[in-house]
Amino acid sequence: MPGSAPQSVALPLAEPRSIEILLADELTLVREGFAALCNSIPRFHVVAQVGSASAALSEIRRLQPAIALLDLGLSDLAATEVIRRVREEGLRTRCAVFSVRKDRKTVLEVLRTGACGYLLKSSSCEQMAEALSQFTQGGIYVSPQIEVMSLFGESNGRNHAEDPLESLSSREFQVFSLLVDGVRAKEIAARLSLSPKTVDTYRSSLMRKLDIHDVAGLVKFAIRRDLADLRA
Repeated sequence: MPGSAPQSVALPLAEPRSIEILLADELTLVREGFAALCNSIPRFHVVAQVGSASAALSEIRRLQPAIALLDLGLSDLAATEVIRRVREEGLRTRCAVFSVRKDRKTVLEVLRTGACGYLLKSSSCEQMAEALSQFTQGGIYVSPQIEVMSLFGESNGRNHAEDPLESLSSREFQVFSLLVDGVRAKEIAARLSLSPKTVDTYRSSLMRKLDIHDVAGLVKFAIRRDLADLRA
């Protein structure tokens, strides 16, 4: 009709884009459980589930999901090595680790590698949702069961400056962790992208620093400190 005001038309709101997640764990039931949990959280969607670190790295390169959740115990390549390569290659994916381990040294080394989070496998659904939200906002999340302040100070009456584990470099601690989990030197070299000779050098150095001179002694030390993976 002449002279009438133009009619406004309400356009439908665009659906918020889903946030893609990759999951890596060797145990199928664990992967599927985490996937079901992630998919139940609004806006998040699992686009890939893999059972090895090398497959995780390949899929991260191909899909570049927003988030990659990696089991710390992946056997073919260290999860921290995956994180290092993702950062070096400038990929957009933010990587977090989930594990049953919660010792200070392990958590610190994972975060120093560049992980955006460290989740315990005992985390609740609410904690997982909070972690994913933090990751997408550029934040860092550590499971509340881990006392964050103890990562940077004293805990359980132990002065961290006097803790022999604190004298180990990141590489030495990686080698130590794999040795006490029963991984042979040749396989350690493959997982960490090092030469066998370099692994031997790190092994000799860490044994000297810990004043322990055989693998059996390292395993006993790790068990006392709740550092050994005894699931196998």
